[in-house]
Amino acid sequence: MPDLNSPQLIIAFDFGTQKTGMAVGSSIIESATPLALFPMKDGIPNWNELLKIIKQHQPNLFLVGLPLNMDDSESELSTRARKFARRLRHQTNIETLMVDERLTTREARDELDHYHAQGRAKKLAADSIAAALFIESWYRNPEGITP
Repeated sequence: MPDLNSPQLIIAFDFGTQKTGMAVGSSIIESATPLALFPMKDGIPNWNELLKIIKQHQPNLFLVGLPLNMDDSESELSTRARKFARRLRHQTNIETLMVDERLTTREARDELDHYHAQGRAKKLAADSIAAALFIESWYRNPEGITP
């Protein structure tokens, strides 16, 4: 578990096989900003490009959305998200935690409507907003996140 008393710079991922939503956040000001979608090829990122983004932001924590079914069971996508999280940790040696992403897509779509109303939704997608919501949920309840 990360040291909750020290500042955390977080990158969150809403994993997908074709594209992955990303967001960056800072625990100092408890904010999260959606980033552009990251392209994937059958669930695999271009690691060189992803590592460049990671180096640019220098996070000390990753959150990866875990797509569970409403009955708490896991799906093939859950397995693939866990695999992505393991590889992410292996590639970077940065602590990587899974976060329950149920219902965030609906909330993210509502947020996206808000961004559209403000004219700020040009390159944003619900997946990146969902990743920002993962970070915000971590601020509210860091103990609720699973390794």
